Amino acid sequence: EAEGQAQVIVNGTNFIRAYDLESGEVIWKCGGMTTNAIPTPVASHGVVIVMSGFRGAALVAIRYGGAKGDITGTDRVLWSHDEETPYVPSPLLYGKYLYFTKNTRPLLTCFNAKEGKEAYTKQRLDGIDGIYGSPVGAKGRVYIAGRDGTTLVFKNGDTFEVLATNELDDGFDASPALAGNEIYLRGRKSLYCIAEK
Repeated sequence: EAEGQAQVIVNGTNFIRAYDLESGEVIWKCGGMTTNAIPTPVASHGVVIVMSGFRGAALVAIRYGGAKGDITGTDRVLWSHDEETPYVPSPLLYGKYLYFTKNTRPLLTCFNAKEGKEAYTKQRLDGIDGIYGSPVGAKGRVYIAGRDGTTLVFKNGDTFEVLATNELDDGFDASPALAGNEIYLRGRKSLYCIAEK
């Protein structure tokens, strides 16, 4: 919502569009996305971050309150990035940090989302072969589940610190789901619930 108007912000081929929830009319649009845009936008404090990574790489951070019409190349675009963005997984905005993987590969980038400054990039996620699921975060930790059955747990922050590597005899294409003190992993064979004792 911006200035009392509910907006539905959608990532799409070549453009991001914001629609009025009640009327369905386009409020604003911004160019720069690649084709076949899959990642879901993330938003915080009046800024939406949108990215795509099929046949190219694109990321834009947009101050959307009061935006109207085509805002491509205007001061509504706070910062942008054109490398290492995801094709399938959505990004994770956790506190002030933005995490995303390169395409579907196990290479991680972390930004300070407010400043648009890179904390680290091309960080290899050892033990993970490929990624379709989106990262999730809770209790100061970030979780990424790989297609090969490996889940990596690392510390939320501007330096990469692995806390745990967990393996199950399954593969994960879905994003992990968090509920209370439990994490759910939907594998190709089974649904797993992992909780503290």
